[in-house]
Amino acid sequence: MESLILIILVIFPGVRGGDWGVTSGDQCALRGSSVIIDCQYDYPSGRWVTSVGWSKLLPALGRPGHFILSQLPLNSAYFNYVGNYWSDCRLRINNVQHDDEGAYLFNFVTTINRWTSKRAARLSVRELTTVVEPSTVTEGGEVRLSCVSGCSTPVNLLWFRDGQPVPQPRFQATREDAGRYYCAVQGQETVRSAPVALNVQYAPRKVTLSMTPSVIKGGAVTFSCSSDANPPVPQSGYSLHKDGHLIGSGQNHTVSNIQPPHSGLYSCLAWNNISRSGISRINSTQLHLDVLYPPENMSISMDPLDVVEGGSMNLSCSSAANPAAHSYTWFRQSAPSLSSMLRVGSGPLLTLPSVDASHTGLYLCTARNQLGENNSTEVMLTMRKEYQGEQSVPVLAGIGVCVFVALLLALLLCWLKQRTRAEKKPTVFDFRLSERGSSSSGPSDSVYANIQPNIRQPLPSPPPAAQEITPLPQRSHHEQEALVSNEDDVTYATVTIKPINSTHHMNSRSRAGDDDDDDDDSVIYASLA
Repeated sequence: MESLILIILVIFPGVRGGDWGVTSGDQCALRGSSVIIDCQYDYPSGRWVTSVGWSKLLPALGRPGHFILSQLPLNSAYFNYVGNYWSDCRLRINNVQHDDEGAYLFNFVTTINRWTSKRAARLSVRELTTVVEPSTVTEGGEVRLSCVSGCSTPVNLLWFRDGQPVPQPRFQATREDAGRYYCAVQGQETVRSAPVALNVQYAPRKVTLSMTPSVIKGGAVTFSCSSDANPPVPQSGYSLHKDGHLIGSGQNHTVSNIQPPHSGLYSCLAWNNISRSGISRINSTQLHLDVLYPPENMSISMDPLDVVEGGSMNLSCSSAANPAAHSYTWFRQSAPSLSSMLRVGSGPLLTLPSVDASHTGLYLCTARNQLGENNSTEVMLTMRKEYQGEQSVPVLAGIGVCVFVALLLALLLCWLKQRTRAEKKPTVFDFRLSERGSSSSGPSDSVYANIQPNIRQPLPSPPPAAQEITPLPQRSHHEQEALVSNEDDVTYATVTIKPINSTHHMNSRSRAGDDDDDDDDSVIYASLA
């Protein structure tokens, strides 16, 4: 207050006896509270108090100023005189502000004289101050709240966070405890301290990944990560993953020209250097990206690959599509010259139970889904005659048997020929028969013979009367080769040699000797049959 305020509350005058004097005490008040300045006064007897008042000593003037406030209504909203007219001079000040701080003097007027207090009552105005320790805490840490008033007068305090009561001034901080705290005087909750913020740091939570769940092949999709964290997750603290593999870092990630291999489970990972239960990197829930595309990579398979007339054939049509193809149509071109295709069936499987000539030709299938349709490549269905297949087996078998028999006969004939040659091959002996007892000095007229012994019977031993067989002289190498080369064509003699009875032989010799002892040429050397 910039001027001297004199508060005079007129009360019914009273009478008191005593010495002149005013007794008052200093007060400390909290800003916004109400305070009562204690005061007692006295005066000599025989006098009556006619008026009372309070004034504030302004430091700039150094003396009080007097303002008649008798016009003010009793029980003013700001100043209230709560004393009386004989001894009590207490003053109540409501909603104390810092401007109310200073020295106050009490004065009263009697029927004879007036009196002003010699000593001023000093009023101090203080603030409630909230202290939060620590002001920044990691989730799970301990927090202590304290309130400092600056006045020695004890008061009962209450605690509030963002206007909500706080039950205890000490607690384990959670992320929900972050906010602005202040203390207040119980019963005067408007008397409060300035709020103080508590910063609770915590790891990311509610990590979410947003994207378009389905996209058509060739389009683009943007992945966006978000989280609730303190401090907030920086751009470099986000990373995008597909099926557990890193795709890229950053809060936003765009993939253009999307293809079927991009389908999969995607998740976002957030990190702000604050751990929770030992885990500092928090994953979002996984989202499935579904890439849609019309049928492609179509193919036709045939079972069996080769079919005979009257046999069955299965044609299967397959394709890759998302969503899957919901219809298949089969077409056949029976002749290459025909430009149009004839529809012959539907469904992924075309069955031909009995194939004939009308079924041959080019086949293709068409697959459709909600995004479009596509055709497969053409395949040629051919057929072979059934009898060709049935007769080929016995014909081949007969040819094989004939070849086997021919080979066997050829081998047998070769063996027989070799055996026959071996049996007919002659053994040539050249003999020179000489007379036993002839002179060794010179041969007589000799008789030579070529003898082929009977191979089936062993050659008998020569009879005792037989002459000694003397080998022919050695022939040259060329003569031997000539002899051998012509041995198949020349038969010299076939001789069967039998032993001669020795008695008969001797008798024959005796008779022969008797007849002509001189004629050696008449001797019978052997009997040949």
